[in-house]
Amino acid sequence: MVKNFTRKDLSNKIFSKLGFSKNYSSTFIDNFFETLSNNISKTNKLKITNFGTFRVITKKERIGRNPKTKVDAKISQRKVIKFKAASFFKKKINNNEK
Repeated sequence: MVKNFTRKDLSNKIFSKLGFSKNYSSTFIDNFFETLSNNISKTNKLKITNFGTFRVITKKERIGRNPKTKVDAKISQRKVIKFKAASFFKKKINNNEK
């Protein structure tokens, strides 16, 4: 069973590694993600060196199909966030698999 890594887990890591209080660590994580989401929504792109790039793209309207009922339905135009990992991050992941 795979366990998700949550904000609480992340703030506990900061607490244990850096020694900040749990309250401060939790506030730090919340502010970090709020800053990321605000910057992505303003600029439509956010690059974090050695981690990756988040980019907002617009998907066109299209026809989709409900797999259960096989009924066609219109899927409206929407914005989605794509992530492309940096080569450093990809190498780190692939080296840890061995």
